[in-house]
Parts: sequence; structure tokens; C-alpha cells
Amino acid sequence: MRQTAPEGRGPVRYGPPAPDTGLPVLPGLAALLAAAAARTAAEPPGGGPVLREAAAGYWWRRGLRTHPEDVVAAPGAPALLLALLAAHGGDLLMPRPCPAWWTPQARLLGRPAYHVPTPAECGGVPDPYALLETVRRVRAEGGDPRVLLLSIADDPTATVAPPEIVREACEAAVAEGLHVISDETWRDTLHHPHDTVLLGPAEMCPDDVTVLSDLGGALTPAAWPCAVARFPPTDPSRADRWTDRRARVLDVLTVLGAVVPGPVAPAAAHALDEPEDVTVRARHAAAVHGRLAAAAHRTVLAAGALARPPQAGRHLYADLGPLRPGLAARGVTDSLDLESHLTARLGAPVPGGHRFGDEPGALRVRFGTVMFLGTTEAERAETLDARDPLDLPHVARKLAEFGGALEELR
Repeated sequence: MRQTAPEGRGPVRYGPPAPDTGLPVLPGLAALLAAAAARTAAEPPGGGPVLREAAAGYWWRRGLRTHPEDVVAAPGAPALLLALLAAHGGDLLMPRPCPAWWTPQARLLGRPAYHVPTPAECGGVPDPYALLETVRRVRAEGGDPRVLLLSIADDPTATVAPPEIVREACEAAVAEGLHVISDETWRDTLHHPHDTVLLGPAEMCPDDVTVLSDLGGALTPAAWPCAVARFPPTDPSRADRWTDRRARVLDVLTVLGAVVPGPVAPAAAHALDEPEDVTVRARHAAAVHGRLAAAAHRTVLAAGALARPPQAGRHLYADLGPLRPGLAARGVTDSLDLESHLTARLGAPVPGGHRFGDEPGALRVRFGTVMFLGTTEAERAETLDARDPLDLPHVARKLAEFGGALEELR
């Protein structure tokens, strides 16, 4: 009889979800969704004009010249990335570690995917010299690298890539004929936006970068599927069905039936317009999760483990390699065992590094900060409204439990 993977350990069906905000839906967004609940028609493939116009405005405000005809919308980032990879063809390169949902897209298409080491300063962007070496090695072995996938504000490492590293990696990729897909889902979750310099690849190489963003990163609830992609502006006189990547992406989305649900579209467009209630919530949620991530980071270091300081997102990527002797005494010898042990111990998902492209023997895990918010809606609302969430008893208790779980591994 064919064996099935134990629950929580499969590479695709049981992959870890992106870190959630753990916060209630904004009343304004909920009202828009409710008002459109009677809408029976889905958006057309690629999104309707209102949604695409809102997405274009979102990127204009970030310094990228964008028109509605440069935009495509889809029901979530995985479907959109699948269409992008299908439209470009060839082999895929990505940093190690990388988001857990990237590699399965290449597998579904039967495309080779190669992981490239990241520099010491950050995750999300490959080391430029390692990228060049990997491209040349792949070509020497008969491969056809065409796409570099990266993220400047990264899941799982929670780091933000310095502009000079982004520029060097993108220039190396473009020089080798690669198209860059920049996943910027987490760019609006910076913990200290005034102290962190974030510069996207499309600002540096405007003709060679497609930008991808899932609205669930900062603007809408994760349960409302909507992601948008911004393509390099194309001269209509030079575009045709075979060279226009946006047209080919629309073909793939049409075949898949991957369209944004009709009731979701008005709320998504409203969120992309960034009214005050949405932007205030996004900034405040990022600050709260930043405080929790910083506290978790201090706890990890105090236990003798390693982690880069978190700068964005709702997570922390930790290397428990220094705790290997204590883990081995408990029968934990790889990241699969570590995932199972810490998930059971903390009562919250703690995906292992093997899900993010790291070697299973490297004892790395991603911790989500949502577990520190509280266990009830009232506790989570209190955490969001607190002047300093670390002063709240339920937050302090969760952090103490977290620290205890790590200390007992020493």
C-alpha cells in the first residue's frame, strides 16, 4: 500500500501558510465585501479596470510608472506566480532559503529550480557572485536559466536586502539574460519604515523586472485571495502574442480559471487605494509585530541560538544549530524532527527550514509572531491597542513559554 506523508510533513499539501496578522478585519473592508456579496460574476481574467487602476496607483505612489494595462490580478500569489513562470519558460533560480510556496510552482510545471546562497547581511536576494557561478554551471550542464525570483523584504528570514546588494544581484541577473520576478508581498510590513531603506529591483532595472505582491501581506485578510503583478511597460507597437509576457500570463490564468472572486474585488481595490484606515492599520500592525519579533529575537539569542535581526513581516528565522547536543538528546537530529518537536511544544506551527529550501540537517525554523498576540479575539485586540504590547500579561506569558521551550534544549 502506498504510504502517505505524516500530517504537517508533506512538501506541498501540508506546506505552511504565510504568517497571519491575527487581527480582526477592518470594518470598512468588511462592509465593502458584504455590499458585494450578491455579485455573482467573477472578475475577468487579469482583473477588471477598477482593480487594475487601483493597483497602478499603488505602484505610482512607490515611484514606479504604471498603467492599468501593465497590471494583472489573480486569486492569490501562488496562482499568479505559476502563470508568470509558465509565461517565461526555462529554469528558475532563487535564494536559499526562500518562501515555502515558491519551489512547488516550478515542480508543478516540471521546471528545474536552483537555489543560490544569500549574503551574510540578508536573505531574500542571492549573493551576486554565487548567482553568476550558478548560472554558468547550470548552462555548462545543459540547463536553460531564464528567471531569477527574489524578495527584498523576505519570508522566511524577515530581513530587508540592502539596496547595494539588490542592485548587484539584479545587474548580474540582467547581464546573464535573466528576467527578475520580485516578490514584494512584505514590503509594507517594515518594522521601522523610517529607518529602513527599501529599494525594489524595478526601480533599478525597469525593463527587466516584474513585481509581484499578495495583498494578504499587509492590506487585506489572507482569506480574501487577491494578488497583483506589475509588468515592465511595453510599447504597444512592439508587443505581440508571443513576446508580450502579460498576454501569455493572461492566457494561463484564463486556462486555469484563476480569477479574483467578484465580491473580493471592490474591497481589494479599496485597500490598494490605501485610504487612511487601511494604511494606519498596516503601519500599526507592522509595528506591533515588530516589537514581538524583536522580543522573540532577544529570547532566541539568550538561549544560545542564532537569528538575523527581524526587519519586516510577522516572523523570525532561527538557527538552532548551536543547541544541537541538547536536541540530539531528545531525538531531534534534523529540521523535520525540530518542526515536529517545537510545534507540539509551543502549540503553534513552527515550520522547519527544509520547507524553505535549507538542508534538513541545518536545524532552522521559522517562528510566527502571531502566537504572542493572545489566544482570544479580546486579547489580540488588546495587544493591538496597547502602548507597549510587551507589558501585557498574556504577551509576557507567551514569551516566557517561548523562552522556556528554547532553554530546555540547552
